[in-house]
Amino acid sequence: MGASEDLLRELAPQVLGAVVRRFGHFDLAEDAVQEALLAAATQWPRDGVPDDPRAWLVTVAARRLTDLLRAEQARRRREDTVAARALPDDWLSPPADRSPGASDDTLVLLFMCCHPSLSPPSQLALTLRAVGGLTTAEIARAFLVSEATMTRRITRAKQRVKDSGVPFRLPGAAERAERTRAVLHTLYLIFNEGYASTSGPDLHRAELAAEAIRLARMLHRLLPGDAEAAGLLALMLLTDARRPARTGRDGALIPMAEQDRTLWNAAFIAEGVELVTAALSRGTPGPYQLQAAIAALHDEAPTAEETDWPQIAALYELLLRGSANPMIALNHAVAVAMARGPRAGLDLLEELAGDDRLSGDHRLYAVRAHLLEMSGEHAGARAAYQEAAGRAMSLPQQRYLNARAVRLEPEAPEGDAAPPG
Repeated sequence: MGASEDLLRELAPQVLGAVVRRFGHFDLAEDAVQEALLAAATQWPRDGVPDDPRAWLVTVAARRLTDLLRAEQARRRREDTVAARALPDDWLSPPADRSPGASDDTLVLLFMCCHPSLSPPSQLALTLRAVGGLTTAEIARAFLVSEATMTRRITRAKQRVKDSGVPFRLPGAAERAERTRAVLHTLYLIFNEGYASTSGPDLHRAELAAEAIRLARMLHRLLPGDAEAAGLLALMLLTDARRPARTGRDGALIPMAEQDRTLWNAAFIAEGVELVTAALSRGTPGPYQLQAAIAALHDEAPTAEETDWPQIAALYELLLRGSANPMIALNHAVAVAMARGPRAGLDLLEELAGDDRLSGDHRLYAVRAHLLEMSGEHAGARAAYQEAAGRAMSLPQQRYLNARAVRLEPEAPEGDAAPPG
């Protein structure tokens, strides 16, 4: 069933985009697509995957949506809004099972979810749900809110999209520029959840990272002159290039300094470096270009010891000038520690300790532990690793942090050894 699940995850946003394009009614379309996916999960293992699985899903979803719309019309027949509830046969859009062209329905859906009638948090939440395929619980963790709160937020966002009457098409150039920033940030979040899962048994979810890269490629083709779109794609490629070396055979996390760099994806690195080099030549760099430049410095270093940490620290300082993001500040502290010594990094961590956005995050404690270990303060490092492990939600990260703490346990004197038996 694993292959079918992967296929359904890949097809879900494409099918939803096709159904919304053809019929409208975003909220009802999502319900219909979910029922089609459930039908496929039940029937395909028994009957086999159809020759054209996307068309099969669209057909089933369209039939269900027709039933939903007819039921809705029956309830609202006496209301003034009945005219807006057109049945599928009344629409003049192309067939929903048309093969996607250059402007993939998923990309149109992405821009639709980032409609200006929605607040930025709602744009992100709806897109992560409809396009990224994340569960409501996963999105809630990303936004640091309860699942119930996120459910309400997503429901309201769907309603606002429906009420806006926005047509299912790519926006014009002027409107597109307004939405691009939200689209870029959304793709960034989808990629991050795929590359470093916030919770669960696996360190990464390759299908989410691959989908984010696919959408970033499409966006770059759509906006070839947008340096930040190129920078985001470069950042994803340069980061994902390291994924084959991030875990051992047992799934354990391997930090970058200890990774086998011969396993890194050389094609992704070459493409990413080319993209970010071209983007940086266009003028003042944005945050995605700067992050991509940092990733390129990591990837191009032959060994961990040859990493250009002073240059990386300088790039993080540029990022900090335009952003108050605490994670950028945390990464800057690491770079400063590597360039100037652990005490310099620990001093910066002290300044971050009072930031409420970081105070509960395991990464703050993990960085402190690493810098304390570098400075030879093993007792403090062990306690910080244990604290970080207790706060981490990802099982591989918990195991890695606990293992680091165990490595720093003081060895018992020989005279204190327990007697045999």
